[in-house]
Amino acid sequence: MSEPNLFTPMCVGGLSLANRIVIAPMCQYSAVDGQMTSWHRIHLGHLALSGAAALTIEATAVTPEGRISHADVGLWDARTQRAMADVLDDVRYWSDMPIAVQLSHAGRKASTEKPWLGGQQIPVEDKRGWQTVAPSPFAFRPDQHAPQMLSKSDLATLRDDFGAAAKRAADIGIDAIQLHGAHGYLLHQFLSPLANRRDDEYGGSLENRMRFPLEVFDAVRAVFPSGRPVTFRLSATDWVAGGWDIEQSIALSKALEEHGADAIHVSGGGLDPRQQISLHPGYQVPFARAIKQEVAAPVVAVGLITEPSHAEAIVANGDADLVALARAMLYNPRWPWHAAAALGASVVAPNQYLRCQPRGLPELFGR
Repeated sequence: MSEPNLFTPMCVGGLSLANRIVIAPMCQYSAVDGQMTSWHRIHLGHLALSGAAALTIEATAVTPEGRISHADVGLWDARTQRAMADVLDDVRYWSDMPIAVQLSHAGRKASTEKPWLGGQQIPVEDKRGWQTVAPSPFAFRPDQHAPQMLSKSDLATLRDDFGAAAKRAADIGIDAIQLHGAHGYLLHQFLSPLANRRDDEYGGSLENRMRFPLEVFDAVRAVFPSGRPVTFRLSATDWVAGGWDIEQSIALSKALEEHGADAIHVSGGGLDPRQQISLHPGYQVPFARAIKQEVAAPVVAVGLITEPSHAEAIVANGDADLVALARAMLYNPRWPWHAAAALGASVVAPNQYLRCQPRGLPELFGR
């Protein structure tokens, strides 16, 4: 019996992956002053035993003002670097799963409360809030405080901030970097004409709107070791008329590939509260398919992929090279185990868990 497509190995850049299942970044809103806590040790350690091919650390801010909330993880100084390194030391002691980090800046969507406390933007004058920044001085919602427009010197500083965070990630042995260009955060704000209304070389035409995200990519790629992948997560569409769309996403993906991107992770939405999204299983897979048809770099599909047979079909049909799971992994942190059992494959499990393999199944836990 041939190996299911979902469980065939592949390489992304210089990184070997055991299968085609990757764990997408998921914000936990549990850091203190940008520093990971014991919650991250539990959360990441749990997922690192799942049998997936790689684990991506949540959106990690390159500056304090780049956090989505005051409780977000950061990688902007020695303290945040040390906290992350301490957590990863424990995770790596028990798991050899490759670990990536998503470097991010929230732009105008920063300075918010934790989601379970309402998620509203925190005012500038509040001790937990701060002045947000963006390509243009227009708030995400009309009732929010307007962001400060980034100057050209600000952009140069931010490029350096991304590069410095990438260097810190490299120094603590992070296996890959994903740049967050999706979900309405800063790099996406530069891309979309709905958020970027500049009249200089960073706004207007598609080429101009792509300029800063590509400059950030170049800054990160320049300092991150050549054998380790740098990838990009994009929103394929704003789901709003006149906004960022799949045609522009294809153009960006081609440009990223020319700049050396090792993979393109295709998500969607998040930039404009007027978005109209038709949710159904695999609702974003067609975007991944459209981009995959235009680039040679591996493409990652995400979005309500919950069933093993569906994930297998996505890879088998050539819609994407890998599938990313987020909420499905929170709900079922052993999803790859169950997918392997359903599809007739095997995964690596800790020795401590070997006796849980259901009797009567073919060998599920490969060593």
